[in-house]
Amino acid sequence: MIDKTTAEHYQWGDKCDGWYLLQRQDLLIIHEKMPAGTAERRHYHQQSRQFFFVLTGELIVELAGDKHRLQAQQGLEIPPTVAHQALNASQEAVEFLVISHPSTRGDRQDLPISTS
Repeated sequence: MIDKTTAEHYQWGDKCDGWYLLQRQDLLIIHEKMPAGTAERRHYHQQSRQFFFVLTGELIVELAGDKHRLQAQQGLEIPPTVAHQALNASQEAVEFLVISHPSTRGDRQDLPISTS
């Protein structure tokens, strides 16, 4: 059995948190928390298919240029090779699960930061 208190914790981006709930080569499940006003870098995965599922708060997922506003108990699939970015434009933290098949380890391709 695992939960946030026993899972391996890491920090990423600008004060964002992640907890590895399951780390296998064929499946990766992460619980993530993004404070208000934070965003990850736009990127894609060559092989990994992902599913983002919001637990609390509101998450914006930009997927191939379209913005999807996910509320608690809503999710969105991210196919391989499709550029995407998670953003928290709200005033509250957002917590969500990211389920990846296969694992995203070594599969992430960051995209150039837009200056526009």
